Amino acid sequence: MATIKEIAEIAGVSRGTVDRVLNNRGSVNANTANKVREIATKLGYKPNKAAIILSAQKKNLKIGVILFGTTNPFFDDVVNGIKRKQEELEGYNCTIQIKRIPTGIQDQLDAIDSFVNEGVNGIALTPYNDKKISSKINELFDMGIPVVTLNTDIENSKRIAYVGSNYYLSGKTAAGLMNLMTKDNVYVGVISGLENVLCHSQRIAGFEDCIHNDYPHIKIVDTIYNNDDDVESYESTLKLLKKHPNINALFFVAGGVYGGCRASIVLNRHTDITSIAFDDVPTTKNMLKKGIVKSIICQQPGIQGEKPIDILFNYLTTGDLPKEEHNYVSVDIRIKENM
Repeated sequence: MATIKEIAEIAGVSRGTVDRVLNNRGSVNANTANKVREIATKLGYKPNKAAIILSAQKKNLKIGVILFGTTNPFFDDVVNGIKRKQEELEGYNCTIQIKRIPTGIQDQLDAIDSFVNEGVNGIALTPYNDKKISSKINELFDMGIPVVTLNTDIENSKRIAYVGSNYYLSGKTAAGLMNLMTKDNVYVGVISGLENVLCHSQRIAGFEDCIHNDYPHIKIVDTIYNNDDDVESYESTLKLLKKHPNINALFFVAGGVYGGCRASIVLNRHTDITSIAFDDVPTTKNMLKKGIVKSIICQQPGIQGEKPIDILFNYLTTGDLPKEEHNYVSVDIRIKENM
């Protein structure tokens, strides 16, 4: 088995530098760090597990978690998964802090900077798909602070892994369900959450591509956004249904399902509209039981909470990148009868 001394000799650096790189402590030039990790991987270097535990206990690791949306109940289950992992890691002197912030790119940037100032070693993040966020993630990586994205991913960044749904596939799944649960011509109102969140746009893309290729009798009438807020969803869905009375199906891409369903009830349209949504949060499950929502596609929020922390802790203690860059959760379809 390769030793730190052998890696240092091949890399042309000191054993202390190799130790700092492999144990993620101290600042090392990014190119040097990458060279050391590459050599360690080629030589099959495996750190001693007992040493890992001891090292972790000495480091007092801090992991920050940033979730957008202070009211979306889906993230309550994500937080429960994080807390389960937190209890498991307490014996390693690893602490986890969660920030649930309002929707806004600057709010997210401020939360990241706050964590950096507090000395976090790694961050789990539900990112906006924005260049300012990807640049910040790249900056963090170069500082030695790894980021794992969860629930939604981001393009062109140095995040080390993603944990969540395959959203394009989820969108195609919704299209397939819409086809199975309707007949004749279908006119769909798409109700999404946020325009600059990748998971929402990927769901819509999967839905659109599937109906275009396989179900041409399904037509998208209009697409609106509700910022994952039930009050805003109620008001915008009310306007949507009044503007387009031919709509006979609703595709809820993200949050705000309860508000949107309330709008269809107020207009007495809930009996002739087929609605498909995501996530088994209490209000959505209630709509499913009443038959107002026909099907829910679930995405294992507990795993989305646990897995990113697991990946970050392993990386921070061993320097090993995760085996999979994309860690997809299962697609779980629920109807009233199996809820």
